[in-house]
Amino acid sequence: MKVAVFGATGVVGLSAIHHFVSQPETEVIAVSRRDLDVANVTHVPLDLRDTAACADVLGSAPFAGTTHVVFAALQEATDLAAGWRDPELMRLNLHMFENALLPLSRRPNASLRHVSLLQGAKAYGFHLGRTPLPAKESAARDDHQNFYFLQEDSLRSLSQECGWGWTILRPQVVFGGSIGSPMNLIPAIGVYAALERAAGRALSWPGGPPSVQEAVDADLLARVLGWAATAPAAAGQIFNVTNGDVYCWRDVWPAVADMFAMDCGEPVPARLAEAMPPRSGEWEAVVDRHRLVAPRDMATYVGGSWAYADILFRPGGARSAPVLLSTVKLRQAGFGECIDTEQMLRRWIGRLQRAGLLPRA
Repeated sequence: MKVAVFGATGVVGLSAIHHFVSQPETEVIAVSRRDLDVANVTHVPLDLRDTAACADVLGSAPFAGTTHVVFAALQEATDLAAGWRDPELMRLNLHMFENALLPLSRRPNASLRHVSLLQGAKAYGFHLGRTPLPAKESAARDDHQNFYFLQEDSLRSLSQECGWGWTILRPQVVFGGSIGSPMNLIPAIGVYAALERAAGRALSWPGGPPSVQEAVDADLLARVLGWAATAPAAAGQIFNVTNGDVYCWRDVWPAVADMFAMDCGEPVPARLAEAMPPRSGEWEAVVDRHRLVAPRDMATYVGGSWAYADILFRPGGARSAPVLLSTVKLRQAGFGECIDTEQMLRRWIGRLQRAGLLPRA
């Protein structure tokens, strides 16, 4: 197996390359704009917005014999939520997808066998206030514009033209080890906790009223990607993916505090996208004091995830309806792994602490 992972430095892509490179007789090519240094992985820097560069690079020798693709690349807007409704951004994400797939599919003696494409809960219209409970893959396509659907239609068409298989995965909120991502809460939560501890305060929950949510461990999602690459039951199918449990932020927040040896304070709702950037100097001081290897520039470290945290934490918002995906189809197809979400939070925070990316307890 030779796997090309597009978006390799993102929250999904990073876990995917670590999973695939751990498998026997598997070669991994990581494609991203940002630098990446992972043992036994070939990194190819590439801007998927550049059609000519994609044709040249993906037609070159390193990609010869590619059998599998994981497409986890994504272009988000500065205003995260507004970007989800932007037709131009939708077309750009389709453009990036086709720039990746067309050269690989149409190479002489093309060897591509399977493509995995990432979508998400927005396919069901949750970002528009629609709340089917639970959301199922068998539902009719929700009537709204979404780059997910543009990419999916292109995927189906190319599959018929070129003869390779495909699987689409729809994870809930993904938690992982990437930094500088637009949608990864682990660095955001970690920086918030570190600054509150440095200021001598308890760790207060900064969000709004309790709501039931689901999550996905990026490593669990990577194992689903590994399964989908070869499982006959995954061919031509769409699967929701979650950890397998539900949680409420206020109830798992003490576990976050415990990872930093902090007490939980009374809830103090705050819009982190507004409150945290002015504290960048405090983060620099934390990095220096604890001799962290994390970027001193807080924006480089957290990326756009402050805004993402506000969307999910809902500070000042009303109680929201649950956003729940059915994972019965995935389990019946043969993938039955699960993970406790509180344990997942502890594990990812602990990983970043041991790597020197967050201060230890």
